[in-house]
Amino acid sequence: MATYVLSDIHGRLAPLDRVLNRISPSEDDTFFVLGDMVDRGPHPVGVMQLCRTLPHVQVIMGNHERLMLDALYFPEDATAAYNWGANGGESTRAELAAMELEPRIEIVEWVANLPLYAHTFVGEQLYFFVHAGIRTGTVAVPHTWTHESIEAYLHAQNPDDLLWIREDFWGTQTNLADSKGVAPRIVAGHTPTPIAYTLVDVAANEPLTPEGKALLMACGNTNPQYADRFAIDCACAAGSEMGQVLVWRLDDNQTFYEAVHDGE
Repeated sequence: MATYVLSDIHGRLAPLDRVLNRISPSEDDTFFVLGDMVDRGPHPVGVMQLCRTLPHVQVIMGNHERLMLDALYFPEDATAAYNWGANGGESTRAELAAMELEPRIEIVEWVANLPLYAHTFVGEQLYFFVHAGIRTGTVAVPHTWTHESIEAYLHAQNPDDLLWIREDFWGTQTNLADSKGVAPRIVAGHTPTPIAYTLVDVAANEPLTPEGKALLMACGNTNPQYADRFAIDCACAAGSEMGQVLVWRLDDNQTFYEAVHDGE
């Protein structure tokens, strides 16, 4: 039984399929997918369909799924249509249009019902999963992190922050330890790691593996054991120029990378 997390695949189905074949997950494993399955790359519908088949998967919504839904549900809104198209939505629109009506409706409705956050414990370590990040200092940290207090804390976050926040998340310390010293690690996509490194106001430690700065540990303390934020958007949106798919196994900090090739 292992727990994996990935994010921001952006329609790059082929490298995602390759990295999952390398991992060969079992039916007892758990996956968290942190949104932005769609847009930019050539096969966004295929990415959604593959992510849905992962074992014990929890998919959360990203800002690109939100852009897609706004455009599809409000076709009279020219701004929504423009925003989706300007952010790479044409590949998704074309693949959806090529589908039969029933499966197209079904997959769009599935996306519309995705949550904005999730959480889990891996061993004794608590993880929060969000697409973009959270805004600290606006919601009181509970005395003790329990399932109920975690849900209340995340539910109280502004949905726009969960989908879109950038500088105000990466540029501030989280300070989320409860009275027992239990502090969540926040795993987010949305901000490509080269950008995230420029936004942190404290020491950015070396990544968990020597494969380059594809996984960021942003700390509120220079001691890496206090790492509290992890950026896992490895720039798939950029394609073969620099994009990688990353799947991170939380149980042993093993990271699995797959480069995006030309045409993928």
